[in-house]
Amino acid sequence: MEFNLSPVLAFLALAVVVSHAALSPEQYWNYVLPNTPMPKAVKVLLHPGKGMEYMFYFMENKGTSVNVGGGGVNVNTGKGKPGGGTSVNVGGKGGGVSVNTGHKGKPVYVNPGGFIYNYAATETQVHDDPNVALFFLEKDMHPRATMTLHFTENTETATFLPRQIAQKIPFSSDKLPEILKKFSVKPGSAEAEIMKNTIKECEQPQIQGEDKYCATSLESMIDFSTSKIGKNAYAISTEVQKQTPEQKYTIAAGVHKMGGDKSVVCHKQNYAYAVFYCHKSETTRAYMVHLEGADGTKAKAVAICHTDTSAWNPKHLAFQVLKVEPGTIPICHFLPQDHIVWIPK
Repeated sequence: MEFNLSPVLAFLALAVVVSHAALSPEQYWNYVLPNTPMPKAVKVLLHPGKGMEYMFYFMENKGTSVNVGGGGVNVNTGKGKPGGGTSVNVGGKGGGVSVNTGHKGKPVYVNPGGFIYNYAATETQVHDDPNVALFFLEKDMHPRATMTLHFTENTETATFLPRQIAQKIPFSSDKLPEILKKFSVKPGSAEAEIMKNTIKECEQPQIQGEDKYCATSLESMIDFSTSKIGKNAYAISTEVQKQTPEQKYTIAAGVHKMGGDKSVVCHKQNYAYAVFYCHKSETTRAYMVHLEGADGTKAKAVAICHTDTSAWNPKHLAFQVLKVEPGTIPICHFLPQDHIVWIPK
């Protein structure tokens, strides 16, 4: 699926003027977080291919086309082939709003709501969501423990837009018809429902003890996270040596607690461009867990443990999978590879 954004080009053209005076997302990272490594989960959303500066260059110089990444952000500003008119495709093949779990002929639209506290899982999600296997109890996280896991990689990555562009694109339920029109998404389609749900989840009130924010750019994610845990912070994501089918993993010698009890977790949402649901809770613990698969594949997995789940939706995915009640026992989950945790250094 392609998002044709001809009406949005005015937003992009205006942003080009601002871009020369503003920092790029990567420059902003280096300015706010000097000497702080950028995790892979962020890098792949910034530079899937050539880089956003090429988009600005071609827009200013009326070039024919530029493809930022392997299906990341495609800009076609020339007359004639391909496309003829002016179009922008943000999000890549499939629009960046779908996830294929690898089951042949069975694409599943994975709802990241499994990591949102007030989300009630459906029966379909309990059976089909690959994130189901990522939930476990804290007491089961110790060296030599085994878990059957599948760390899926979302190859349909929707890239970050620079903040000066993202701020000019509506992001609210009352503007949904306008948003769908700008992205050439048919109302009532699967893609439209996914975008609608992402916005709706972002607009849901936070639960007691939670501080939440949906970041529509890397710059806004940095600002929110550092405002909660300070600028002396770093970001970490799960990294797997290679993609494998679901298999048994053994926890190696290392289970390292990170950042005390202070962290911000950002979950990548399904949308036309990169949007992260970020939240800070006073009742979480973050760990780095070293895993080794049955086939020898090594992984450094970020685990988040929630010590108080009493305010969660009783039908949350974790309760249904682990067969426990809200508020009774710490619940943990590994972060998928495209999610991020921010912790103090």
